Amino acid sequence: QVRLLELGGGQVQVGGSLTLRCAVSDITYKTGCVAWFRQAPGKEREEVATIDTIGTTSYAESVTGRFTISRDNAENSFALQMSSLRPEDTAVYYCAARGFVTFGPTCRPGETSYSYWGQGTQVTVSS
Repeated sequence: QVRLLELGGGQVQVGGSLTLRCAVSDITYKTGCVAWFRQAPGKEREEVATIDTIGTTSYAESVTGRFTISRDNAENSFALQMSSLRPEDTAVYYCAARGFVTFGPTCRPGETSYSYWGQGTQVTVSS
């Protein structure tokens, strides 16, 4: 059973930075598109950023220029670097991955059918 293990998260002040990491438990499992989502209290889950196997990225408008998604194919992990954090970035953040064999290498913006999800990690930005 493949699992996504999230690390990072926590509380930070406005304008601060945090990095979230997601490791695929089976290093031999080949992932295609990987992504970060977030869900704030009372709001729907939203896609934050995606990255495909060749490094093509996409970002939600609200985080463009502040967040950076990256992946390490050799270690089968990916990360979300967050800077200039705002109170509205407060949410539970989830990593997600799609299997390469089933879904191929590319990402489709807005797609929510991912093979595996992380357990979620709380990010709280306080003023």
